[in-house]
Formats: sequence, C-alpha cells, structure tokens
Amino acid sequence: MNSKIISVVTGASGFVGSHLVDFLLSKDHHVKCLLRSTSSKKWLEGKPVEIINSGLFDKNSLREVLKDADYLFHVAGVVKAKTEEEYYNGNVETTKSLLDVVLEVNPKIKRVMILSSQTACGPSLNGKPCTEETLEHPITRYGKSKFQQEQLAKKYMDKLPITIIRPPAVYGPRDTEIYLVFKTYKYGLMTLIGFDEKLLNLVYVDDLINGTYLAAVSEKAIGQIYFIGTQEYYSWPQVGDAIAKAIGKKALNIRFPHWLVYTVAAFAQLFAMFGKKAATFNIEKARDFVQQHWTCDVSKAVNELGFKQQFSLDESIKSTIDWYREMKWL
Repeated sequence: MNSKIISVVTGASGFVGSHLVDFLLSKDHHVKCLLRSTSSKKWLEGKPVEIINSGLFDKNSLREVLKDADYLFHVAGVVKAKTEEEYYNGNVETTKSLLDVVLEVNPKIKRVMILSSQTACGPSLNGKPCTEETLEHPITRYGKSKFQQEQLAKKYMDKLPITIIRPPAVYGPRDTEIYLVFKTYKYGLMTLIGFDEKLLNLVYVDDLINGTYLAAVSEKAIGQIYFIGTQEYYSWPQVGDAIAKAIGKKALNIRFPHWLVYTVAAFAQLFAMFGKKAATFNIEKARDFVQQHWTCDVSKAVNELGFKQQFSLDESIKSTIDWYREMKWL
C-alpha cells in the first residue's frame, strides 16, 4: 500500500494544474492526474505521476480514483465557451459530479480544494478591493458559472472539508493568455484600454500554488473562501515597465478607447459564430477589460494562512519572459 499522501488533480495538464502537480511532487505526494484522453500531456511527460484518462462525469472511474485520495485539487474548468450551458456544464455540473463521488466513497478526505476565480465575485466596486465579504456581482457568463460553482460547493460544506480559492489573473511559464501581452510588447506595442488609470491584482503562478497549498493543509481554511493574489495593486503602465526591464526595450504605449475595444470584440465574436471554437476575445471579455479596478484584498489569506507574496512584479515577469525565450515563444 502506498504510504505517500495521495493527491488527485483535475486539469493537471493545463497551465495552473501542471505547476500544482510539480509542487505536490516536490512535497513527495503521489499525484494522480485526471485528464480527458484528448488533453495534451506536454507538461507532465517524464514525471512520476499516475495519469488517469477519465472525464469528470465518468463516475465509475472517479470512484476508483477518489476512494483513497487524501486531497482533491479541482483545477479543471471551462474558460471560454459559446453558450451559457457549456459554461454551466464545464464548471458547475463537473464539480457536482466530483463532490457526489467523494461524498459516496471518501467522505473523510482531508480536503477538497476548488479553484474558482475573482470573476466569481466581480470587479472592485467604487474603487474598493473585493474581499471575501463582498456581495458577489459577476459580470460575465464565465464569472457567473464560477459563482454558481462556489454556491454549489457551499451546499456540500457541512458534509465535506471544502476550501475555495479565488485568484485574479494568473501569469507565469506555460501560460498562453497573458503571454499575448508579452508577445505584443516584443513587437514594440503596449496596448492600454481606455484613458482612465486601471488598477489590478495579478498573481504569479508560483505564489498562487503556494497559497493554495497553505489553504489545503490549514484546518482553519475548511469551509472558507480565500483571495490569493499580489499584496499590492498595479497599473498597466507599471506592468509595461516591468516587461520593458525584462525584455530590454521600451514599447510604444497605445490607448484604445472603450468603444473601439467593444467594436473589435463584436467582430471577433461574429466571426467565431461561423467556426467551431469560441472566440478568445468577445464582448464579455471586453466588458472585463474596460472595468477600472480588478483588485482584491488578500489579507484574510495573509492573516489566517500565513500567505505572503514571494515574488515581486519585476522578478516574476523576468522569470516568465526568460522561460518564453528559452522555449522560443518570444
């Protein structure tokens, strides 16, 4: 019988999930990666993990995987979809399927960690950072589905030890979303949305993983929600300065008025209607981008979990860009 701590990770092949797998391996966990058979295993190759090809609705498979798990880290989710139903199925129904199986075969599991998103709460109201007490006000279908995921999880909290993590935008090696900002910068352009100063939290992937693990092993965190992000807030020009230092050249700042952002998004969404895939940039994404503040207060995680932002903006952006260069992405 394996005496190691057993951790099951959904979404283990993705950006955040694969970093979590690396971290758990460094803590000597036996890691079971729940993957769809179509998922790329690029970031898992050559690592001492157990890969289980199973959808999150395959309850027979899930029973076998989860019956002896010490921890379940539910990272998988749908971040872009064409319909509300796809978001709901990918973020809420899958969570229900997992929680039902854990309840059936392993109700004494040490912890179920659910990776949600700041979008479940929504942007800052009246310039005040969101806290865990802020009334949720998601503004996109994705955000609404993550809020519904949280609401569902709360219904199981009297029966299972569940903790919910809400990160803001995450960046770091292996990321393909914020990577586009770095790529555009390399070509000499830093695009800024609107003419007001926008403030945001970001989180470097290593900081997010560290905060998530601190919550997983803390008894205090059972039944709680935590924002895990930077302890300071940044403006986009500040982010641009950090990129300039790492890349070694300054880009031209170009400001796009909000109406133009919505226009571009509308066209992208229109073209996507004729394809199979959902648009990466759409009207809802535009709505996210034009908000003045996407800030969250992480002091609950600092005070209760001992969380601390370990990487400065300059350090983390430099290590991210160095990795992109090494991989020939930049």
